[in-house]
Amino acid sequence: MLAGKPHADLARASAEGRLEEDSWRLRKDGSEFLASVTITALYDEAGALRGFGKVVRDITDQKAAETALMRREQHLHSILATVPDAMIVIDEQGRIASFSSAAERIFGYAENEVLGRNVDLLMPEPDRQRHDGYLAAYLAGGARTVIGAVRAVTGVRKNCATFPAELAVGETLSGGQRIFTGFVRDLSERERTELLVRELQSELIHVSRLSAMGTMASTLAHELNQPLTAITNYLETTRDLLVDPSAETVKLVREALHEAAGQSIRAGQIVRRLRDFVARGDVEQCAEPLNALVREAANLGLIGAEQAGVETVLAFASDGELVHADRVQIQQVLVNLIRNALQAMTATPRRILTITTAVESNACMQITIADSGDGIAPDIADRLFQAFASTKPDGMGLGLSICRTIVEAHHGRIWADSVPGGGTAFHFTLLRDRADVG
Repeated sequence: MLAGKPHADLARASAEGRLEEDSWRLRKDGSEFLASVTITALYDEAGALRGFGKVVRDITDQKAAETALMRREQHLHSILATVPDAMIVIDEQGRIASFSSAAERIFGYAENEVLGRNVDLLMPEPDRQRHDGYLAAYLAGGARTVIGAVRAVTGVRKNCATFPAELAVGETLSGGQRIFTGFVRDLSERERTELLVRELQSELIHVSRLSAMGTMASTLAHELNQPLTAITNYLETTRDLLVDPSAETVKLVREALHEAAGQSIRAGQIVRRLRDFVARGDVEQCAEPLNALVREAANLGLIGAEQAGVETVLAFASDGELVHADRVQIQQVLVNLIRNALQAMTATPRRILTITTAVESNACMQITIADSGDGIAPDIADRLFQAFASTKPDGMGLGLSICRTIVEAHHGRIWADSVPGGGTAFHFTLLRDRADVG
C-alpha cells in the first residue's frame, strides 16, 4: 500500500461517515486480489468517534466476469454496428426497444426517434393496420411458423419511400416477458443489380442474333436473289407480251403475274422471318405449338443447306404439343444450333442434319439437332457451354453460352452428346404447356 493511505482513508471515513472503494490488496502469501473496501465511522451516543468498521470483500472473480461481459457486449455492439442487416427488438406490445445502426441507416430514423413507438411505423398499409392483430393472435397461441422463417416483406423509410426486404424474426424471454428480434435485409440494391444483369443479358442475346445474321448474310443474299430475279424475269416477259396483246398473250400475262406475285410473297416471308428474328422485344413466354415453332426456325436456319448438299431429316412429335416459351428466343437457340450443325459438316462427305421433337416426360418436351460432322473435340467437351469457348477460328464462343442462358431461363436444360457413326447431337428441353399436360 502507498504510505499514508490508511490514515487518509480513515480521515475520509471520519469526515464523510463512510468510505467505499475498489482497490488492490495483498494477501499474507504475497498474492494480489481486487477488493471492495467499505470503512464506516462508528460514534457513541454522545457523538464521539469510537472507531471504524471495515469490510473487505474479494471481488476479483466478479470484476473479471463483469469485464468479460462488458467486452462481449462491446463486441456484439461492434458487430451489429457493421452488419448490413437491420436489427429491431420489440416487446409484447409491439413497441420498439432497440434499433441498430444498420436499422437507422436503412429506415432513416435515429434510434431516439423510434424507441417506445409501435414497430408498425416501419410498414406500409395494409400491413401497418393489421400488425397489432397479428401480434395479439400470435401471443394468444397462433401459428409459430413466422419465428425463424425468412420471408419477403416491404419496408417504409422515414421519407415514406418503400423498399423490398427480407425479414427473419426470433423470440426469447427476458424478465418473464417475451421479446421479439427482427432482422431486416434491404433488397433494393440486389434488385437493381438483377435488373441490370437481365438488361445486359437481353442486350447480349440481341447482339448474338445480329451476329448470327451477319454470318448468314451471303447465303441470305443468294436466297433473296432467287425470287427477286424470278420477279424481274416474269415482269420483263409480261412487258414484251403486252406489245401486241391477244387473247393468248393475255392468258400468258396473267400466269406470269401470278408467278411473280408468288415469288414476291416468298421474298416477303424471308424478310419477315429475318425481321422477327433480329427484333428485340420484351421476353414473353406463352403457349406455343412446338412443331410450328421449330419449322419456322428451320426455314430460316436451313437457308443454303440444300445447295451445300445437306440432307435434312425431320421427325416431329404430335402437332398438338404445346410448350411454354418465348418464340423469338427459342427460335434463336434453334437457328444457332442448326447453323452450327451446318458448319460442322462443311468438310465431311456425308452431310445429314436431323431435327426431332419428342416427349421427354409428362412435364417436358425435348428438341434435338444432330449432325454427321466430325464431333466435338475432347479438349472442349467439358466447357462447351461456357462463355468464350469456341471450336471456330474466328468464333467468340458466345453462341452456345447464350443458348444455355435462354434455355435455363425457360426452366429447361441443354446438353450435347456424340452420335454413333460420327457427329454431334444437341438436345434441349422446354416445359410443356400446363393446359396440355392437364
